[in-house]
Amino acid sequence: MTYLRWLAALAAVVLALTLQVSLFPHVAWHGIVPNLCLLVVVAAALTVEAPFALVLGFAAGLTLDLAPPADHIAGRWALALTVAAFLAARVRQDQKPSALAVIGTVAASSFVATSLFALTGVLLKDPTMSISGLLEVVLVAVVWDVLLTPFVLPPLMRLFSRLSPQWATT
Repeated sequence: MTYLRWLAALAAVVLALTLQVSLFPHVAWHGIVPNLCLLVVVAAALTVEAPFALVLGFAAGLTLDLAPPADHIAGRWALALTVAAFLAARVRQDQKPSALAVIGTVAASSFVATSLFALTGVLLKDPTMSISGLLEVVLVAVVWDVLLTPFVLPPLMRLFSRLSPQWATT
């Protein structure tokens, strides 16, 4: 069952990444697109055991770091999505999270992950990152991710809970 869960999770990350870098740039707002990989990681963190979500967060972040048209230092999204997975896993209880808790978790995870990515860009002197643009990027990213939550998280959480019934909270 764990191989099937990993296969499904990696397929979800690949699909999310493909949509994120190919389709969503056409509907970007000021160049900011929804982070579907983050939504996959949060769905896993809210549904299955934390170590699985942390490794998935790192793998999803690394693929996001390396996928074209990546123009930043590799590892920044890997760090951000691993931290987001950790935070989302801390929210998870041994019971089904409410819709409000799921949306709040996505908003908090998106805020933390995007802020961490942006701040590491400033610290590493990324020429595309500036302190003045950080707030807009973070706020728009959170809004995008929260708007897509009702469409992305419920099917993913059902999938993860079916593939890992002993850990499932949904």
